[in-house]
Amino acid sequence: MYRLDRNVFQIQSHQESNQSRKYWLTKPAIERLAAAWYLTCCAYNLDYRIAQKLDRTTFFAGKQP
Repeated sequence: MYRLDRNVFQIQSHQESNQSRKYWLTKPAIERLAAAWYLTCCAYNLDYRIAQKLDRTTFFAGKQP
């Protein structure tokens, strides 16, 4: 689906980064979310095709004192 090239890094000017923003704003919201999810999974070494479960040892709904 997506491929992350870890060998590429590019310093951009404000105008170039604005063009990148315009590009992503032309994409539908679902496609932008899919790309963001993919990058998040790459950062945390998760499989992007599998829905991740909430770690209940850290997050829980409880009565506040």
